[in-house]
Parts: sequence; C-alpha cells; structure tokens
Amino acid sequence: MSALTIHVAGDERSVDQGTTAADLFGDDRAIVVARVDGELWDLDRVLPDGAVVEPVRIDEPDGLMVLRHSTAHVLAQAVQQVNPDAKLGIGPPIRDGFYYDFDVEKPFTPEDLKNLDKVMQKIINEGQTFHRREVSDGEALRELAGEPYKCELVGLKSNAEDAGEGASAEVGEGGLTIYDNLRKDGTRVWGDLCRGPHIPNTKLIGNAYKVMRSAAAYWRGDQANQQLQRVYGTAWPTKADLTAYLDRLAEAEKRDHRKLGAELDLFSFPDELGSGLAVFHPKGGVIKREMEDYVRRRHLEEGFEYVGTPHISKDGLFHTSGHLPYYADTMFPPMEFEGANYRLKAMNCPMHNLIFRSRGRSYRELPLRLFEFGGVYRYEKSGVVHGLTRVRGMTQDDSHSYVTPEQAPAEIKHLLNFCLGLFRDFGLDDFYLELSTRDDKHKDKFIGSEEDWAIATEVLEKACLESGLALVPDPGGAAFYGPKVSVQAKDAIGRTWQLSTIQYDFSQPKGFQLEYTAADGSRQQPVMIHSAKFGSIERFIGVLTEHYAGAFPPWLSPVQVLGVPVAEDFNDYLWDVLAQMKKQGIRVELDESDDRFPKKIRNASKAKVPFVLIAGEEDRSNNSVSFRYRDGSQENGVPIDAAIAKVRAAIDEKRQVSTAS
Repeated sequence: MSALTIHVAGDERSVDQGTTAADLFGDDRAIVVARVDGELWDLDRVLPDGAVVEPVRIDEPDGLMVLRHSTAHVLAQAVQQVNPDAKLGIGPPIRDGFYYDFDVEKPFTPEDLKNLDKVMQKIINEGQTFHRREVSDGEALRELAGEPYKCELVGLKSNAEDAGEGASAEVGEGGLTIYDNLRKDGTRVWGDLCRGPHIPNTKLIGNAYKVMRSAAAYWRGDQANQQLQRVYGTAWPTKADLTAYLDRLAEAEKRDHRKLGAELDLFSFPDELGSGLAVFHPKGGVIKREMEDYVRRRHLEEGFEYVGTPHISKDGLFHTSGHLPYYADTMFPPMEFEGANYRLKAMNCPMHNLIFRSRGRSYRELPLRLFEFGGVYRYEKSGVVHGLTRVRGMTQDDSHSYVTPEQAPAEIKHLLNFCLGLFRDFGLDDFYLELSTRDDKHKDKFIGSEEDWAIATEVLEKACLESGLALVPDPGGAAFYGPKVSVQAKDAIGRTWQLSTIQYDFSQPKGFQLEYTAADGSRQQPVMIHSAKFGSIERFIGVLTEHYAGAFPPWLSPVQVLGVPVAEDFNDYLWDVLAQMKKQGIRVELDESDDRFPKKIRNASKAKVPFVLIAGEEDRSNNSVSFRYRDGSQENGVPIDAAIAKVRAAIDEKRQVSTAS
C-alpha cells in the first residue's frame, strides 16, 4: 500500500493511504474532531496527502461547538421519533448550548420537553455514529422532499450567511452533505442535511446535556414567514460542567435586572410605550443621573467638548454617512413630512460630522473631540429585545475624535485607557479585547479600499496589543465603515458583556468632505474615531444591576443611608442625624412606618441599602448610632461625626460596602 505524508503537531509522518484522524488520535476519547488544513473534519474522514492535522479536544471551544451541534441532531431525531410529522428547520450550536427549530402542529409543553430528554438519552445510550455523505443538489432535494425548510436551504446554500441565523451550520458554498445516524449494526436510523462535523459517537454526550426550554421563532428570523417552535438545550463535556452551568444560570436568574428593577422600583417597560422602551422611576433615575454626571465630567477631563443634536433628521443625512442602505434594517422606517422623509436617528456620528464641517478647521485644533448623551432609536427584532440590555430606545455616551492619521494610534490608546479606567470605577476589572475586522468573503458589505482597511486594522491591533490585555479576533464583525475594538468585561459571576467600542472610520470623513488645513497649507482629510464608553447608559445599568445583584456601591445607590429607629421614640433623634448627612450630600431616608422593628430590618435588607442606621436609647444617650450592613453584621456605638465621615468616605472613594469587617 502506497504511503502519504502528513503533518501532526509539527511533526512530519508517513502513513498509509486511507488513514483517518481517528487512526491517529482514536485512543484519546477527549479528542472529538480534527482540524485539517485549518478546517474542522470528522475523525473518520480519510486524510489527504500533505495535510496538516491537529487534534481538537471536547473541552476546547471548537470541540464544544461540535459536541453541541451533535446534541442538536439527537434532539431533532428524538422530536421526529416522537412526532414523525414534525418538519425540521435549522439547528446550530450557540453560546453555552444549541437550539433546533421545528414546524409542529402544537407548541411544546414542559411535559413534552421532559419526554424528549428521556428519548434523547435512549438514543445517546445506543452509541449511534454520525456518518458523513456527500450529495448533489438534486439528490438532496429528492431525499429531503418531505422537508420543505431543508429544501429551501439547498437553494440558498451560496448565500447561507444571509439566509438566516444558524443557516451556515446546514449549508454553505460548495457541495452538500447529509449526516446519517447509524446503529452499531450499520442500519440507518435518521439523517439530516448538515455541514458537520460531528462527534464520533453519541455516547460521548453522556448525561451532560439538558433540554432547557421552548419558544416561538420565525423561519429564518423573518416575521413574514411561518412561526416555528424552537427548542433550546445545553451540552457540556462532563456532568460536573453541566451542574456548574445550571448553578450559574440559577444565580443569573436571581440577578435578572428585569426582576430586580421591579423589586427595587428602578425602572419598568410599560406596554403602552411599546417593546424595548424603558422608563426610569425616581430611584432608577438617581442611578442614571449619577452615571451621566460621572461620565460627563470624565469626558471633559479627557479633553472632550459637550455638544447636542436632535433625535430626528432628513434621511439624506444617513445616505451621506453610508448608513442607508448598509444599516437600514436596524433603523425605524421613514416618516414623510413636508415632502421629505425623516428618520429617527440610530447613531449620532452624522450630526457630529455636520458640527465639524460647520466652519474651517486647522490642524492646530486636532484632535477635536466631540461628545454628547445622544438619544438613538434602533429597530431591534422583537425576539431579541431583552430588558435594558437590548432596547429600541437608548442613550449613548457617544463621542467622536477627529484626528490626523499620525494622531490616530495615540488617540485610540487614549480612548482605551479612558474606557478601562471608567469600568474600574464602576467595579468591573476583568477585561479582554475583541478586534472586529472585515469579512473578506463579502467585501460588498464594506466601504473602502484594501489599503484603508489594512491601515485601520493595523492601528487598532497595535493599540490593543500594547494594552497588555488578551486580544481575541472577530473576523467579519466590523462595521461597514471600518474595524473596531470592543472591551469585553466579565461580571461577578463570570459572564462576559460587550461594553465600550472604539471604531476607526476612514469612510464618513470622505462622504461628508471633512477637511482641515494642514501645517503646509494643504487641505487634508481627518480620520474619525468613534467611541462609546458605556455603549448605552440603559444597557450598562442593566449590566451593573446584575453584576451587583441590585446591591449597588454607596455612590450609585438610590438611597445611601436608611434610618431605622428601634422604636418611634427615636424618630426625631435619628432624623436629626440623617439631616446632618443630607447636608453633606448624602441621600437619606427614614423608615417612619408603623411596622415593628424586625420587619423594618427585613424591609431594609430587601431594599439592599448599603448603610442602615439604627438608633435606640443607648445610641441617643451616647450621641452615637449603630450601623447594620448588607451581610447582617453590625457596628455599634459609632459617634455621629465618625458615622458621617464613614459614609462620605465610602461614597467619595467609590467603594463597595457590604460588611462591618
């Protein structure tokens, strides 16, 4: 038998024709797929001559994705085993799990989901294998004649990225493949149109999976299409991993900002306003105002000038900026008025460009930094609107720096340091960076020359690397007008949130014909750098609410000190202490209700106030107060002046306070 040469982990090997990755790595059950010349392959595919082969473990990101995609197939097999009339939609892996869409006569009930879990376990225990089979378009259409949604995907394979969320897991450019699920005797049990790859054997799923929930979803994400039933699930390398994930979900549920927003009377989402539109109540308004005051002051300290722009504009402005048609799907539809179409603004940058262009500019003015709290409106699909973290109306702390090309690297570093310092003040200090670049396979979706993109990407990448933070690539995630870097911050329970974005824009200055007079008297085009520190104030409040589980640090807390007298006789004494604190700019309240003292303490605990001030006869006699903290600990007999200084220091230092120790 003739030999061929492959490269494994940097070593050149001579192997027999017909060798597979399973032959190379099959003894290690943790290896579930191989990376062959940069692409993920099933372990049982025959390797070509000269291939560079790398093992991929089940606990690596790519291995997890394959595990979850395979579990999605088992779910679909179980659904059609229980309900043979169910039609298959799309079933991709997603972050922390997977989903599969089905066209069924009745929505799934909780009892249905429990039953599916049991049927899946039987399939898993059989140890079925996934067998890849290449088919032509015609063969696929004949074999899938009873699956209308799969047949539609066959016709869309060359444009899978736009066909709908998750469609690229099913079809893509090039040939089609069907994966058959085979029993140990080789009989075919089930099959699905899919690009793969898959794990070698269903037993690798074990019992480390769970069917989570179901929801309605439109076919290919379009409300004009058939409504399907989407079943979500999760899968992990081990049962311990699954248990840890479910524990994190339980903790996340306790921290859900929508629930806490109602319990703490911070904000709400009235149906009368419409989906994705929030109102802030007085206590939530305190948090919002504190954030606005803080970030306005910080922008001024960092050399920005405050500006203001309207919420609506003729839509020609967004043609000039390039957002129409590139961004049209996320903008609200036009309103006709006095013979012109107007749009609610989805971004502030075009209006800032008009301010720059309002008069001649000199190189001596650059960097010119403009900043505003700009109200913007974006048409998010109803299925993705989520509390404050995904809204349709938001306030952005939006800024734009106009710089010479030579100034761009220093400005990006300046903005990055600004963002990181801001997050640390808000109690977030675990970050990494994500660099979003152009999708070179779909260059028609992006503006600008190869040279423009190369320069912009290099400048951003260098600034990120010099920060010392981990940098993660995001190919294809750039805005149409240039690459961007985003700050990804981890919260108290390890979840990652995208917050600040910094974008290098070489397009809009050209579209708006922005110019400055250079030192040699020539007219030059500036580089425009977009940056949003919070992203949006609404989203950041949602993130902070969950990060702190509603127990905000004193400087952000709507009520910083709550007075709880041991009995009504001590109301006046305690109010006198609170009045002194109020003169020091401290936000105070006194519980004068008829509730008994123990209930007042329970109410204070539920309100998550950082400082509960207690006074009884001993405190009054000694001209002192007692502190009770969120963890139930107490500090007794604190002199009034010392108590005021203690609270004031915690506020000024932006410290979290939860205990007496």
